[in-house]
Amino acid sequence: MVRFFHSMGSPLVQLVNYLGELAVLTGELWYSIGRSKVRWGIVARQLVTIGFGSQLQVMVTGAFTGAVFAAQVYYKFNQLGFESVVGGIVALAMARELGPVLTALMLTSRVGASMAAEIGTMKVTEQVDALRSLGVHPVDFLVAPRFLAMIFSVPLLITESVVLGMMAARVMTTGYYDVPVAFYDDQLSKNFGLHDVWFGMAKGLVFGYLIVIICCHQGLTVRQGAVGVGRGTTSAVVIASLAILIINFFLTIILNYLWPVARV
Repeated sequence: MVRFFHSMGSPLVQLVNYLGELAVLTGELWYSIGRSKVRWGIVARQLVTIGFGSQLQVMVTGAFTGAVFAAQVYYKFNQLGFESVVGGIVALAMARELGPVLTALMLTSRVGASMAAEIGTMKVTEQVDALRSLGVHPVDFLVAPRFLAMIFSVPLLITESVVLGMMAARVMTTGYYDVPVAFYDDQLSKNFGLHDVWFGMAKGLVFGYLIVIICCHQGLTVRQGAVGVGRGTTSAVVIASLAILIINFFLTIILNYLWPVARV
């Protein structure tokens, strides 16, 4: 019985300890930003890496997700005689769920892994300790610029994903399935609005924070040399992806009270 409670309690203690470390890193991050220790040159370079470098993956993901989702929705709604509402349904799903979540997952796999590997390599080669010896806090130099670049980049990337998804859905529905454009646009205007865009942007900002905090934390806590860097990078991607999917559920529940779906 003692072993059972120990086996149940140990993971819980580790989880609480991990969340505490993330909270401490968050506090150090905001303290760094608040005292104007931002290195804007590094932020600009990270903007190129995170924002510009991720555009192709995000745009392709958004376009094909919108096209596939439109096809699936049309197959069922055509049986019910509601094929004209496909545009509104796809736009709603892309803006509120698919756009933010898929963009965040793409950034996790591409940018988050890079953050964890880069910072982890600096940690095992003692470059992080060298920064401290020079009087430079690692959070000021490594975490804050990446956080600001992510916060600036995420809204633009989500917008691109949603717009490309809606365009692909329109081409698929009106071009391939011959749904009248007038009906398509009418249902789109009735079922999709600016509040749906804000819904997705709010999620995107939270996801961007999770990616940076989790991946940078994994990099800063790497142990055991090159092997540890590989394990830390893998853990960063896995933990950040799971956190995005879990937090997305709670954000959907909360934000639906703030920005409910428009009723026709």
